[in-house]
Amino acid sequence: MASVDECRQALRELATRLDDNADQVRERVNLDRTLACRITDLGTAFHGRLTDGRLVDLADGDDPKAKIAMNIGSDDLLALVRGDLDVGRALAARRLSVSASPFDLLKLRKLL
Repeated sequence: MASVDECRQALRELATRLDDNADQVRERVNLDRTLACRITDLGTAFHGRLTDGRLVDLADGDDPKAKIAMNIGSDDLLALVRGDLDVGRALAARRLSVSASPFDLLKLRKLL
């Protein structure tokens, strides 16, 4: 099981990667939504905002009103960020769940 610090660092790496490719991400998915990432096996969460192709304002804690909510185990989060776990397969295997409006899910699907 990964630690809270490792999960925090993985999300920061994801944010950096999105920032480095913001123009390309924005072309595919131009959303401005709050995001919660709930780490199921650690009982912790992080939240931030997807905007302009970037993941910004990352902070510890849950956002129960987030427009997009992800539930994932700590090891799976690290594997996803590293590219060792495919998002589609994680969803199909129920290792990752995403709650969002149907419109947002269709937009997010473009990132997969």
